[in-house]
Amino acid sequence: MVCLSKIDGDVEMNAMLAAYTALGAAIILEVSGSTLLKLSQQFTKLWPSLGMLVCFILSLYCLSLALKMVPLGVAYAVWAGLGIVLTAVVSVVVFKMALDFWAVTGIAMIVGGVLVMNLLSGSVSH
Repeated sequence: MVCLSKIDGDVEMNAMLAAYTALGAAIILEVSGSTLLKLSQQFTKLWPSLGMLVCFILSLYCLSLALKMVPLGVAYAVWAGLGIVLTAVVSVVVFKMALDFWAVTGIAMIVGGVLVMNLLSGSVSH
């Protein structure tokens, strides 16, 4: 009985790890797609436009894989929240855009919300 319980726990842990890996991939692909959207110059550049389309499709596919184990509300909040934060970082680093105090404050609040959901909420399956 103890062995089966450990095996079941390992399988569930591996499934959860796979789900969060898929969620991480979805976030990276969404940020890449958003970056390529900027580079497409309103869809006037072919390769960035096609790359953007591929990234967004793959992002949604990876998000769907994450939803096998992660509740929809949690997965979407993490995907959107971290996507916003990382897109802001790319905007500053790659496109040299400045963030004012309120933008940084808003980003900090998003990060705080994602942390509260993942660390404190009973809605998240760990």
